[in-house]
Amino acid sequence: MPITRYGTPAKPGALPFARAVSAGGWLFVSGQVPRDAEGEIVTGNITVQATVALENLKSAVEAAGYSMRDVVRVSVWLDDTRDFAGFNKVYARYFEAEHAPARVCVQARMMSDIRVEVDCVAYREP
Repeated sequence: MPITRYGTPAKPGALPFARAVSAGGWLFVSGQVPRDAEGEIVTGNITVQATVALENLKSAVEAAGYSMRDVVRVSVWLDDTRDFAGFNKVYARYFEAEHAPARVCVQARMMSDIRVEVDCVAYREP
């Protein structure tokens, strides 16, 4: 069973890690934060940052040939749990209720101006 790695972060100081890794039908996507294509943090409220982070997650999933319907688990880290409702409104645009993955959401002290980070695991038949 081959292991395939997809992409590296835009900021060289963050290496070494792959944006996503697939093995045997499983896809593991590294934590995605609200960074733009140049690797700069997109500042703003939770709606802005969640949208960018989830777009980055979706991009990583799709770059590996999977879809958001293939996602089976999502982990969410919020800098402030009071942001959960705002985050969840954005999250609902990316995951349909009938295909909702399992999810964990915890509070964590985030780096710099980052309010949210998300990662996921996806699966499809090899």
